Amino acid sequence: MSTFPEYETIATEMVADHVLKVTLNRPQVGNAINTQTGHDLLDLWNRLTADAGDVRCIVLTGAGEKIFCAGGDLKERNGMTKRQWTLQHELFERMYWTLVDLPVPIIAAVNGHAYAGGLELALSCDFIYASRAARFALTEVTLGIMPGAGGTQNLPRAAGDRRAKEILMTGKPFNAEQAYEWGVANQLLDPQEVLGQAIETAKVIAGNAPLSVRQIKKSVRYGGQMELRTAFRFEIEAYNHLIDTKDRIEGVAAFNEKRKPNFKGE
Repeated sequence: MSTFPEYETIATEMVADHVLKVTLNRPQVGNAINTQTGHDLLDLWNRLTADAGDVRCIVLTGAGEKIFCAGGDLKERNGMTKRQWTLQHELFERMYWTLVDLPVPIIAAVNGHAYAGGLELALSCDFIYASRAARFALTEVTLGIMPGAGGTQNLPRAAGDRRAKEILMTGKPFNAEQAYEWGVANQLLDPQEVLGQAIETAKVIAGNAPLSVRQIKKSVRYGGQMELRTAFRFEIEAYNHLIDTKDRIEGVAAFNEKRKPNFKGE
């Protein structure tokens, strides 16, 4: 069983076989991301990248009932010098990019509002299940800055350039129905159902061949940055890595023997 340190700002829990729940755990400030959150999440993502152990899928959520993540902790940032701000943001950058590069699939269970860096955190996950009561925004333009953790890149890839530019340039919030309609959220659920449904989907993913899931994630991510013919070749290279695995042999055998496969990630 995978074990992780006791973190100050996040909580970790294995909630099913091979499924890790990660909770942003600063509900008193809307789970805002402070410097310690950056250190905690970066440490966790690095550990999971180096050796995920028996973790095959992750669910990321927020503590409390109304807010997933309010974004960067502006009280901590108030009065920061340029150097302090830059150093903190460089930490945040490493944390977000390590999340994006994570080989293990991660689902954002957006249990409440996701603003600024909080929405960027959700957009850095593989997909989003959201509360019908949630609101979303990238408000940085109203603070004299701009998204700096993937917002200007991940949002257009989900919602399209024109819609994203409107959201980014106005800083105006949008609701859960709009998030679903625009392709930001995969599924909308009643607030009390979001986490449970995300965990159920994570269990399905964790029950599939883990090497296959990882290769799919890699193929979608990097193939999307290539011209199509090159991307086809990349996909085949990813595919070919699976042919000689024990899990491929087990999967075909289980199908023919009409039983559930026992995948081991080998």
